[in-house]
Amino acid sequence: MRPASAAISAWCAPASSSTARPRPSTRRRPNWASIRARSWATWATATQISTNSARSARYEQRYERPDQRLSQDWWRTEIIDMRPGEIRYRGYPIEQLIGRVSFAQMIWLMLRGELPGPGQGELLDAALMAAVDHGPQAPSIAIARMAATCGVGLNNAIASAVNVLGDVHGGAGEQAVALYEDVAARVDAGDTTEDAVAAALQHYRDHHGKFVSGFGHRFHPVDPRAPRLLALVDQAVANGVVEGRYAAIARAIEQALAAGRSKPIPMNIDGATAVIYAELGFPAPLARGLFCLSRSVGILAHAWEQTNQGGRNKGPIPRQFLWTYEGTPQRDEPAVPQR
Repeated sequence: MRPASAAISAWCAPASSSTARPRPSTRRRPNWASIRARSWATWATATQISTNSARSARYEQRYERPDQRLSQDWWRTEIIDMRPGEIRYRGYPIEQLIGRVSFAQMIWLMLRGELPGPGQGELLDAALMAAVDHGPQAPSIAIARMAATCGVGLNNAIASAVNVLGDVHGGAGEQAVALYEDVAARVDAGDTTEDAVAAALQHYRDHHGKFVSGFGHRFHPVDPRAPRLLALVDQAVANGVVEGRYAAIARAIEQALAAGRSKPIPMNIDGATAVIYAELGFPAPLARGLFCLSRSVGILAHAWEQTNQGGRNKGPIPRQFLWTYEGTPQRDEPAVPQR
C-alpha cells in the first residue's frame, strides 16, 4: 500500500494519458427539507379540501332537512351562496374574482347578475368616479364634516351625510334617467324626437316644477364633468359598447331648454351620468343608488379629514355670524292683573 503522501500527490498531479484522475460524483443529494415542505403543502391542501367538504356535508345535513325549509326560505337571494369554506357571488367563487374583477365590475355583477361586457365596466367606472365629491358647498359633504366634529365615528358621519341624498340633492340622476326614458317611450309610440321632448318636459314640469334635473348648475356656468363624460359615451358608441340613443335624447333636451333663451342651460353631472346609466341599461331608481355609492367616497374622505383636523361642534356657519331673525320683535311679558 502506498503511503498517504504518495496518494495525495497522485491525486493532485496532472492526469496523464495512461492514468485518469478519478472524478467526484455529480449525483446531487436529495433536498429532504424541500421534499418535506412540498409534501406538507400537498397534504395541507388535500386536508383543507377534505375538511371543507366535510363541513359542507355536515352543513347540508344539519340545515337542509325538510323541517328546516321554512327557516331557510326566510331570506331568498340570487346574489350570494355560502357554505363553510365557500363563498360564491352570482355563482362565481370569490377566489376567482379577487384580483381579477374591478370594484366597478363587481358592482355591475352584484346588481345585474353577470359581469359587464368589454367597455361597459370602464364606462360605469367613469360615471362613479366623476361624482365622488363637490366640496363642503354640497350639503352631504358639509354634514359629514359637521358630524365629524360632534365626536361620532366615521360610520355615523357617513350615514348622516348619505341620509340627505334625496330628491333635491342626490336624486337628480334618477329623475333624469326617468325623463330620458319618457322621451324614448314617446318616440317608440310614434312621436318625433322634437315632439317627444316637448311633451316629456311639460309632463316633468307638471310633476316636479320648473327646474329640470340634469341640466343647469347653481355654481358652474358649464359643469366641467359633463362634456368629458359625454365624450366617453361618444367613444363607447363608436366602439359599439352602447347605442347612443340616450345621449342623443339628452342633447335634444339641452337644445329644447336653450331655445328662446339668452343663456343656455347646459347638461350637468347628473344629466351626464344619467346618460351613462341609461345607455348601460340601469333602471332609474338605481341611478340614485349608484350616486350614493359614488358620493360616499367623498363623504368618507371629508369625514376622515375633518376628524384629523379636529374642531368641536362646528355648525353650518362660523360662530361670529348669526342667522336672520324674522320673528316678533322683543316684547315684555304682559302684567298679570292682581286680584
